[in-house]
Amino acid sequence: MPEQILGAFEPVLPLRESAMNTRQNLTDSPFHPGEQQVQQRLGAHDIEAWARKVVRDYMPEQHRTFHTSLPYLVVAARDKKGRPWVTFLDGPEGFITSPDDRHLVIEAQPAQGDALEEAFGVGADIGILGIALATRRRNRVNGRIIDNGSGAMTFRVDQSFGNCPQYIRERAWQRVDNAPSSKATTDTRLTAAQQEWIASADTFFIASGYRGEGESRSFGMDASHRGGDKGFVRVLSDGRLQFPDYAGNNHYNTIGNLVLDPRAGFLFVDFETGKLLQLTGTTSIDWDSAELADYPGARRLITFDIEESIELSGAINLRWEADAESVRELRLVEKKPESADVTSFLFEARDGGTLSAFEPGQHLPVEFRIPGNDEPARRTYSLSSAPGDDKYRITVKREDQGLVSRHLHDSVEPGAIIESRSPAGEFMMTCNICPLVLVSAGVGVTPMVSMLHAAVAESDDRPVWFVHGARDGLHHPLADEVYALAKDRANIDLHIAYSKPLPEDELGKDYHREGRIDGALLADLVGNSDAHYFLCGPTRFMADIQDALERQNVPADRIHTETFGPAG
Repeated sequence: MPEQILGAFEPVLPLRESAMNTRQNLTDSPFHPGEQQVQQRLGAHDIEAWARKVVRDYMPEQHRTFHTSLPYLVVAARDKKGRPWVTFLDGPEGFITSPDDRHLVIEAQPAQGDALEEAFGVGADIGILGIALATRRRNRVNGRIIDNGSGAMTFRVDQSFGNCPQYIRERAWQRVDNAPSSKATTDTRLTAAQQEWIASADTFFIASGYRGEGESRSFGMDASHRGGDKGFVRVLSDGRLQFPDYAGNNHYNTIGNLVLDPRAGFLFVDFETGKLLQLTGTTSIDWDSAELADYPGARRLITFDIEESIELSGAINLRWEADAESVRELRLVEKKPESADVTSFLFEARDGGTLSAFEPGQHLPVEFRIPGNDEPARRTYSLSSAPGDDKYRITVKREDQGLVSRHLHDSVEPGAIIESRSPAGEFMMTCNICPLVLVSAGVGVTPMVSMLHAAVAESDDRPVWFVHGARDGLHHPLADEVYALAKDRANIDLHIAYSKPLPEDELGKDYHREGRIDGALLADLVGNSDAHYFLCGPTRFMADIQDALERQNVPADRIHTETFGPAG
């Protein structure tokens, strides 16, 4: 870290040391009463025990590196009237720095006319969403401003945690020179053009927050992402919007905030022009509306009554792809059941050409035209095939409320044509010679099989531990393939755990132990201090494993994670 930044930073800390700079007691709940109420209502009864392991009062090194590499941040705060708003802060490369794991220094301020132009005073609650639309990675960090002067604000962390990439649309970005000066237009109702803008959006950002009596790391502001197919936000009138809320990580941060304080801020971005539409107003939650049937997979509906709108042109110097174009049409050539609820789908290029190469662990963005839906449904699935194959394979679990997974399992047959873009993602084998520990649960095995193919193809002596947990033999996808890859390979240590084996499952043949994968098992199996760990599975599973590895002093840069779907 440059000396001048530390020098500018150090005098600030004593100003609020007692209230704002003491590392908080991690025995405190990471959730406030509103979040806890929603978790109980929706059956996430055991969320708190493992959330303590992933909701931190500091930024892990990977989060610090991620945030400081971004060209923009999504930031939520309140105006002088206490109303939530959300905005973008952008700047040149390096405009975000991190002097230590508790702080960010952001050399940027809102544009003139922005709803939050005067909101970042010392002590202000703010929520930050770091989101890389090009790679679908995102991390959230909430806290307070402890200094704001000379064009730079210093932010102190209360909570830091990762988010799964579900419903994020991939968009590449670029900077523009000589962007026009900022111009703000304020109103209490949406214009016809703004209504059309919202009705065609596939992404928006939401600000919410709650601060109760006393001090708690669970209090403050949240900035969150919401995505879906175009039209997922309905314009009910020039002053009212409605959108579906889908399954996420079971923290229910936004919903929990709205239960206690229904005020919210929305931000819509015109990705082609950089124009912003900020809204503030009041929400209401419909928990079991019959209209949910219009949104397959949605869990509840949220209605938003607008109090004020601000349209900002020239507010940011970044531009994104309006809508990433499909780069390839694929033909399904094989559909193969892999377990009781998981099926593999093998695709080739429709034109017979060469498919883009991919790294083991990456995912495939795909599009499906589903009857009854006006817009194509877009999802990303980890590739389970070997790198270098001339076909793409995805291996998908059927979810009862999953729009695309049900369509794939029930309706898509060999010969069907779908659209895709190039494989992407940062969950990749990061070294060519280091020992690998591939740890998965459930359908999280899919990228691990691709990595195992790569490890088998490249070397006979690189140590590999393949550790997988399933319910039983009926729910163990790709088992035969994994056993065949590991057979007669002295460098591959295969270990399978069944949590509830069936009578016909044979110990020592189908699986190696009864129970679940945990840190103690990995400590027993892996004796190599140079190993890199790759984890994929439900959020709770990965939180437990990552926590155990950190307690075993495995460096953070050797733990790589990929989350899928809800946290259950």
